[in-house]
Amino acid sequence: MLTLLHTIAELASIEGPVVLAIGVFDGVHLGHQAVIRQAQARAARQGATLVLMTFDPHPMRVLRPGSAPKLLCATEHQVIILERLGLTHLLLCRFDEAFAQTAAEAFVHQLAASCRVLDSIFVGETWRFGARRGGDIHLLQNMGAELRFEAFGVSPVMGTDQVISSTLIRQAVERGDFAAARELLGRDYTVLGTVIEGRKLARQMGFPTANLDVHNEQLPPAGVYAVRALIGEAWHNGVANLGHRPTVAEADALSFEVHVFDFEADLYGQLVEVRFEKHLREERKFSGLDELKDQIALDCDEARRVLMENR
Repeated sequence: MLTLLHTIAELASIEGPVVLAIGVFDGVHLGHQAVIRQAQARAARQGATLVLMTFDPHPMRVLRPGSAPKLLCATEHQVIILERLGLTHLLLCRFDEAFAQTAAEAFVHQLAASCRVLDSIFVGETWRFGARRGGDIHLLQNMGAELRFEAFGVSPVMGTDQVISSTLIRQAVERGDFAAARELLGRDYTVLGTVIEGRKLARQMGFPTANLDVHNEQLPPAGVYAVRALIGEAWHNGVANLGHRPTVAEADALSFEVHVFDFEADLYGQLVEVRFEKHLREERKFSGLDELKDQIALDCDEARRVLMENR
């Protein structure tokens, strides 16, 4: 179970030495995981508690909101992914304009003063922090010598031909290249959403769907996909439509509907995680509900075939 902290002062609640891994960690890709793994190894050697520290909202939302990136995983999804990596403590620090004005030195002093014993800090070696990006790994190491903690900068992780980054993953997802995203993330790209009430048209056609309010912001291209959906602790096969529902709605906003095969339960309000297995077709407008119903049946058959092959 992951223990959530929300302020730096709460670090004082942790007995014994603390190892901090600090960064934005959007997507928790292989480069982020390298920082986490090295910090985990240090904590195990030192008999310390590893606390991963990240920021909410994404700092770019505050510093340059007009050019802030779409999120690969919103906070609730990030928590789930981190817990799967074995994290036990997460410090989710609120990032606002006042926090953004904190000098790098003052930030480090706060961390050291709040921990009963600050053993070490791990960051990506190019990470910058504090007002006017005044802090870096060299500042951490110099202040560590004074405040009696160690600081480690973790080298970037290379993909096939360039450094792994959240930007590369966003680009891969945006073009629907799930294989590339998987290579950079070290896992399948998934989206997390809360099931909300829809118009129930699909149910009337015999294909009940879970309508998801998707937390992720970076989505693949609109279309129909063979998917697997995590409901509770079990993965289920299904077919999903991501798009504007031109036959029935002509909606401006994207909708995401998942028909889970051979499954009947009330999912309203529940979290569902969806993994894209294959793009089946583009979204298109049909002449009416009968033609749409026939196409959904074909989509289900194709999705079942794909998912059987990809077990």
